Amino acid sequence: MGLSELKFLAVEDHEFQRGMLLKMLARLGATQVSTAADGYAALEIVMSPGASIDIIISDLDMPGMDGLEFMRHVGEARIPVSIILASALESVLLDSVETMTRAYGVKILGVIQKPITSEKLAALIKLHLPAQANPNLTQTDALSFTIEEIVQGIRNDEFEPFFQPKVELASRRIKGAEALARWRHPQKGIVAPYAFVGPLEDHNQIDKLTWLILSKSVDFCCEWRTKSELDVSVSVNVSAKSLADVNFADRVTELVKCKSLDCRNIILEVTESAATTDIGHSLENLSRLRMKGFGLSIDDYGTGYSSLQQLARIAFTEIKLDQSFIKSATTQQAARIILESSIDMAKKLGIVTVAEGIEIEKDWDLLRELGCDLAQGYFIARPMEHSAYHEWVLNWNRLVSPS
Repeated sequence: MGLSELKFLAVEDHEFQRGMLLKMLARLGATQVSTAADGYAALEIVMSPGASIDIIISDLDMPGMDGLEFMRHVGEARIPVSIILASALESVLLDSVETMTRAYGVKILGVIQKPITSEKLAALIKLHLPAQANPNLTQTDALSFTIEEIVQGIRNDEFEPFFQPKVELASRRIKGAEALARWRHPQKGIVAPYAFVGPLEDHNQIDKLTWLILSKSVDFCCEWRTKSELDVSVSVNVSAKSLADVNFADRVTELVKCKSLDCRNIILEVTESAATTDIGHSLENLSRLRMKGFGLSIDDYGTGYSSLQQLARIAFTEIKLDQSFIKSATTQQAARIILESSIDMAKKLGIVTVAEGIEIEKDWDLLRELGCDLAQGYFIARPMEHSAYHEWVLNWNRLVSPS
């Protein structure tokens, strides 16, 4: 779709600046531009039948309904539109507003700190794509299952781990993988976790899945290490329900040792909320697992309110930096500072840092510059079944090995 086909809405209370914005859009090739002097007028336009606005360029500090309230209404109405925010407010505040806008479910192309220039405007407009169904969603994404169907699938051994590689940023060598649960449904194909994890947790059945994925992950890790001498570890997510079982650590240890696998080759990932559920039992299990040599990883680090407290009281060997910080760090100074500080703190504590959700080269370059240890994400590889992962690692190692 060319620029002339896009419908714009310029929301700006200052008449002169509104006129300048119209001239810039015209020079860029826009031919369909509506204007509004505040949020009330803008909302009336986007809510009117047949409006079909593609891109809104909005100021924030306006009389009447300001840009913050306008963004909230756009998000609540689920209007399929892209947003460019333009304001003279300080950059830290603009970063907060950008985060707020995303939280409302609004697609935001970016933020321009005034004065607006044609170059800045054109660069953000290029990021726009026509509203359409998410191309990353598969047919199974819309599926729903009863808890009985899911539990029966577990009994039928239809669930298995897919593995996403974890790569050392400095050397580009494979260091391990995260095991991610998938349901190989006999009729629906591969089903993603959100279709079954929630119901299992809601019905207190998640422990069944935890043990199935853990057991298979141990088997595959043992196979890779013995048959191909791959020096890799496997990370497995552990539920709060599992940590509440006082016998959990002993059961995991027995499972691993029965396969003649070293405990250090298995890393157990726990979320902050899981570690704070039934604290006594959780701490006992986590401490015993570390005594046995297992790695412990705190998942989604930075998304909770007590992450620092968790690091102080639990002997974690790894923290997984949440992808929301990483995505923001290339554009927001505050996010970059937080990311850099987290990596520096982890180094001082002797804890490995893992960046998850790496999707573009710019993220990889920044993390390597900041000294992050490991990375995983679509930029490296998507999750894959165990046989494909084995072959992928062998090919990757051949590529990165010195000739």
